[in-house]
Amino acid sequence: MESDLIIVPTYNERNNIRAIVPEIVRNCPTARIWVVDDNSPDGTADEVRALTKEFPQVSLILREKKEGLGRAYCDALSRAKKEHIRAVVLMDADGSHDPIYLPAILDRISSNGLVIGSRYVGGGAAPGWETWRRALSSGGNKYAQILTGLSISDLTAGFYAIRKDVLDKLDLSSISAAGYAFQIQLKYLAVTECGAKPTEIPIIFRKRREGESKLSRHIVFEGVVAPLRIFLKRISRSSPFLPRLSL
Repeated sequence: MESDLIIVPTYNERNNIRAIVPEIVRNCPTARIWVVDDNSPDGTADEVRALTKEFPQVSLILREKKEGLGRAYCDALSRAKKEHIRAVVLMDADGSHDPIYLPAILDRISSNGLVIGSRYVGGGAAPGWETWRRALSSGGNKYAQILTGLSISDLTAGFYAIRKDVLDKLDLSSISAAGYAFQIQLKYLAVTECGAKPTEIPIIFRKRREGESKLSRHIVFEGVVAPLRIFLKRISRSSPFLPRLSL
């Protein structure tokens, strides 16, 4: 039987990774776990090495430097293409993505190439958020939905599963975003280029347990530009007079 692979990127998440890995194992005991660390100065990699001794299904992928979430995921997903697995799950290490939802997400992956843990379908929520962040996230998702033409409520979600046959078709080199806009670009390609049938299940998105948010002005700017690039790409495809654009 093919196993599933759970990819968890980290940067300065030493305490959070120590807490989240046992929870992942408890909810998905047969899954493999790759922790992709961007050479965190707080010793996250050392904590993961200790966890590999306690949990043999855990592996550390240590990258030389911090290049952003998108680059870390693309690196790990490129490696995952070579693995004999059923699906890949992407999730954060900070506790905002509760591993209790993993069985429900993976239960739908056979009939849906892309299963998203969503804050913006019935039953989903993000309690405890400041008003500005709620408005930024909700507005950003509506903006991305309009420009991409996708009927996915939570395009910026970072908690989702991709079936292996969909992953194999993904041209990861065409994904330009280094920050959270990566999530939009990957979903767009999975649906429009790889034929994935998306579905969303509701999750309660929690505030991070420890550490500081990685949100920055550059990430917000990239989140504005990436959907616009997709929109222009859609227009260029529909018109014979415009040059073809990439993401």
